[in-house]
Amino acid sequence: MTHFFTADTHFTDDPVRRFFGRPFASVEAMDAAMITRAGIVGADDDLWIIGDFAACETEAGRRAAQAAFGALPGRKHLVRGNHDPDWLAQALPWASVHDLVELDIGDRRFVLCHYPLVTWNGARAGAIQLFGHVHTRWRGARGQVNVGVDQWNFTPVSADQAELDAMLLSPSSLHEAAEGAGSVAD
Repeated sequence: MTHFFTADTHFTDDPVRRFFGRPFASVEAMDAAMITRAGIVGADDDLWIIGDFAACETEAGRRAAQAAFGALPGRKHLVRGNHDPDWLAQALPWASVHDLVELDIGDRRFVLCHYPLVTWNGARAGAIQLFGHVHTRWRGARGQVNVGVDQWNFTPVSADQAELDAMLLSPSSLHEAAEGAGSVAD
């Protein structure tokens, strides 16, 4: 079993497709591409959607959200974002639903929250924060990675990919100020 992460899919959300300049001719093409690229996720894998799964304000949007959910492989978990209404969290058969969750994979801890955080539990001990929300605006910083589809060619990210990115990104001065640069206590 492998864990994969993604955020800000915004299935059926044409305004998001246009606003962020997503490279698809239509929302249908965008949705189809994300479903196809999620094929790297196996049936026994966990797919963590870190917020903003779909636009589902209308009945047609809800049906499309259900169809996208059914087409995605693996066990699907939702970490709620600002565009995930109660209906979405309750009506779809998620394996789990969270606002923030800490996940241990091997010897590494991941802290999943839709929003980028200044600091998080275990940050000084090497925990990695995975987030979305900011789309194309920020890849992340050392120890925290934007797993949004706009950053990863509309493809889910493995834990190993996220961990590597977290080590290679530049440090955040805001995070260092909050944690006390050079501090070893946790």
